Amino acid sequence: MTPDSFAVGDAPPDPVRVQEIVRLLKQHYDDAECALHFETPFQLLAAVILSAQCTDERVNMVTPELFRRYPTAEKLARGRQATVERIVHSTGFFRNKAKNLIGCAQRLVSHHGGTPPLTMQEMLLLPGVARKTANVVLGVAYGIASGVVVDTHVLRLSRRLGLTASTTPEKVENDLRAILPQSEWIMFSHRLIHHGRRLCKARKPLCAECPLQNLCPQTGVS
Repeated sequence: MTPDSFAVGDAPPDPVRVQEIVRLLKQHYDDAECALHFETPFQLLAAVILSAQCTDERVNMVTPELFRRYPTAEKLARGRQATVERIVHSTGFFRNKAKNLIGCAQRLVSHHGGTPPLTMQEMLLLPGVARKTANVVLGVAYGIASGVVVDTHVLRLSRRLGLTASTTPEKVENDLRAILPQSEWIMFSHRLIHHGRRLCKARKPLCAECPLQNLCPQTGVS
């Protein structure tokens, strides 16, 4: 059986097993945190926008120059498209990202005093911002558990662990919100992302080293 070939039934996962998964992730990844480098909520928002279809490592190589030239929303709101494109070029989809960064900064200045707002509804009105980006900023910058961040790691591992049968980020987030206590929404994603990067990799997961192996449907042990 390959890691992503199993099908999960419609019944929700066993709450006791979910609680144990949460406990073990907390035990092994207690120091997990957002990998993006930033100093302010605005800078985190810009970095997350750039992280779409791009690694955090690459984003962290780009943002020092971006934040040197445009450390605040006010400065980026007046930025030139061509200049921002040049800076973010290596992150991919650079034209659209540059447009979203400038447009997002302009709305932050005109509607929120240059700082990302504190609600999901307002965040989703910013150019380039969908639920994942909003959840990251609200959770990391403000400690607001608005939802569960679902990136490629969280989606993959949630399915492998039998926490969801869904295949889209929106549905996976809904499933995770239904089975996780809200107090775990922020850190669960950070820990699962770290686990996905270190052990539960996409192509060759290191199952023999995994602290969750006795809880994972992939091992045949529940």
